[in-house]
Amino acid sequence: MLKLAVLVSGGGTNLQAIMDAMDDGKITNASISVVISNNAGAYALERAKKKGIEAICISPKNYDTREEFNRALLACLQSHEVDLVVLAGCLVVIPQMIVDAYPNRIINIHPALIPSFCGTGYYGLKVHEGVLERGVKVTGATVHFVDGGTDTGPIILQKAVEVKEGDTPKILQQRVMEEAEWIIMPKAIDLIANGKVTVEDGHVRIKE
Repeated sequence: MLKLAVLVSGGGTNLQAIMDAMDDGKITNASISVVISNNAGAYALERAKKKGIEAICISPKNYDTREEFNRALLACLQSHEVDLVVLAGCLVVIPQMIVDAYPNRIINIHPALIPSFCGTGYYGLKVHEGVLERGVKVTGATVHFVDGGTDTGPIILQKAVEVKEGDTPKILQQRVMEEAEWIIMPKAIDLIANGKVTVEDGHVRIKE
């Protein structure tokens, strides 16, 4: 059984999609051990508590230095003996010490088709604003492993979403979540939980 830690910063819609997929049998051989947020007011923590999942706030504001916060976050992950760290709308930059502790065991969902509209500065609505400013016809979402860069780790799954006339950043954000994020994040977790994902030379291989 794959033990997950889900890291969130806000409402937790991706967390909800993961929990729903577990209830529906779309994610097998996995369970959520802990949900961690850097934001004490994150509704994601309430979502976790309602499901009986341990919910913890670890905020940089409560530590004198970023180093102390990083160590506290790592200690929490290790104490729960998690196998996979899932970044589901997590706005905290994952420090190198945690990347090193969980090589190819941290996954992130990004609301665009990497390598487009990703990297430093592209998060939340800023991604969708960039998509609309550029006038692309297709966007989407990407699940990838986390490495030392920003959105540079090996890509696991991607799903395209049409950009429509009259879209606003908020409308497009919702469509990308519904048509891509909430589908491919649970699917990626299920593939990993069932031993179907390997990384070779920086590329993900998925077994049939």
